[in-house]
Amino acid sequence: MNESFNSEEHKSVLFGQGAYIKAALALLAVFLAVLSVKGLKEIGVVGEGITPANVIVVNGEGEAVYTPDLATFTMTVNEEASSVSSAQDAATKKINDVMAFLTASGIDKKDIKTIGYNIYPRYEYRDARMAYPYSQGTRFLAGYNISQTLEVKIRKLENVGKIFSGVTGKGVTDLGELNFTIEDRDEQLAKARKEAIEDAKIKAKSLAKDLGVRLVKIVSYSDSGVYPPGPYARMTLESSAKDAGVPDVPAGEGKIVSNVAITYEIK
Repeated sequence: MNESFNSEEHKSVLFGQGAYIKAALALLAVFLAVLSVKGLKEIGVVGEGITPANVIVVNGEGEAVYTPDLATFTMTVNEEASSVSSAQDAATKKINDVMAFLTASGIDKKDIKTIGYNIYPRYEYRDARMAYPYSQGTRFLAGYNISQTLEVKIRKLENVGKIFSGVTGKGVTDLGELNFTIEDRDEQLAKARKEAIEDAKIKAKSLAKDLGVRLVKIVSYSDSGVYPPGPYARMTLESSAKDAGVPDVPAGEGKIVSNVAITYEIK
């Protein structure tokens, strides 16, 4: 009787353990399924990120032509003196004269920016020997040099010649190139890029037709905005000083070019 009871009790325990294991396995399966779904959501789409084996690459180019509405140039003032303070005082006076001229010519102060300011000592050598035994001599401090470079924006292009020539009489020692550009380059670049994309799409359709394949989808895209130098005028201090009148400096036209590359999956 007891043996029969023990046997039934043993079967009941085994059954209970089996049910527990089955329940645990079921919960584990549900947990793994949730992880799989979550992982797929994070990835996005199964197969995404895998480069297709069959692709074609096409390039497109677009351009936007614009009329400049802004002129820029740089200028530098240099001064040298036996002390830093003396060189600074002389350079500051010239810069103040330049600033006064620019503001009187209608240039807003926000369109005048210092892009370089340098102070460095200048050394010379005395008692140098050019014959044997050679000697470079004794080095001594000859003075201090200070240079300040300004970048100027001119928005009224009809004043370009007058302003560019006028600064030469204010102690400016170096003038950079006069460049004509446009204030809102992003809008022009967007136009050029749109034209480049359309150009690439047309080329892709034509190439797919010639190859006897079908375009499936775009798998990669890249673009590079190319900014060819805009119209510019080169005037030196010497030529500006020799000119009796105000030079006529036409702005002309500028151009922004965009190049794109599109990769298509094909079948």
